[in-house]
Amino acid sequence: MAEINRKKFKIFSLSANRALAKEIAEYMNVPLSDCSISRFADGEIQIDIGETVRGHHVFVVQPTHTPVNENIMELLVMVDALKRASAKTINLIVPYYGYSRQDRKARARQPITAKLVANLIEAAGATRMMTMDLHASQIQGFFDIPIDDFRALPTMAKYFMEKNLEDVVVASPDHGGATRARKLAEYLDVPIAIIDKRRPKPNVAEVMGLIGEVEGKTAVIIDDMIDTAGTLQTAANELQKRGAKAVYAACTHPILSGPAVERIDDSALVELVTTNTICLDDKKKSDKINQLSIGYLLAEGIKHILNDQPVSDLFKPMAGIAEWQGDY
Repeated sequence: MAEINRKKFKIFSLSANRALAKEIAEYMNVPLSDCSISRFADGEIQIDIGETVRGHHVFVVQPTHTPVNENIMELLVMVDALKRASAKTINLIVPYYGYSRQDRKARARQPITAKLVANLIEAAGATRMMTMDLHASQIQGFFDIPIDDFRALPTMAKYFMEKNLEDVVVASPDHGGATRARKLAEYLDVPIAIIDKRRPKPNVAEVMGLIGEVEGKTAVIIDDMIDTAGTLQTAANELQKRGAKAVYAACTHPILSGPAVERIDDSALVELVTTNTICLDDKKKSDKINQLSIGYLLAEGIKHILNDQPVSDLFKPMAGIAEWQGDY
């Protein structure tokens, strides 16, 4: 029986990212607990938990990426099953939070679906949630349960530090990402540039200008997620045209829908550095894509929760870089 600070705990994985769940369990030195997921002929989800969870602090790993609705429904069914099985607390590890881009009404009569998903998770019976780099920080306010939004930036900053790149400039692909770019630039002690773009329609980006100097420099584009990679391809090619001697990119969530991988391969990018919040199948892998693990960070989050320690200690920027000893 796994126990920390006299608290019994178990870690479960649903179907979205079992590889990450295994990493977390290995860092915690415990096996993944037993549950099976099946479907009726009409697609209804059924979950069977193969061991007792009564009185346990349970952690469930399930990012809600493609297929978004299936993964969210799996999560809700699991939470209900755990609640009915008398789990003491139900802690969700949702590294990628689906529907996070729908966090406000951009136009009249639009839904705020990120809030709807939060309502569903709470209604199902979750008691806490751990996420990674929410698309919009205000989503934390959509929940009335504790939510810890971890940061991948120290992991990526450590990676670029160890590459010893010269003449680096951090580039934001738009004005909205300038704060994120500034934080990475502070880690690396380098200047920033901002690409001025507009979106004539969803998943289509046009570069209008560039703020900052990139000529003769190694540019690192930073974003929270990459979906179809249209913006990334346009930004990388534009930076190369403006004289950047090499272009790298970093993002937390590699959604990589549709032609994304092809666009990355055909772009001026030397490398895309991302994390394993989303498990990439063989069709989404490329020699240009390098995934760094955030399993150690999430495992440390579990330990801090069970030990009644402040999780905010894990958000301290430079401390994170110095202390993380796990492999990428």
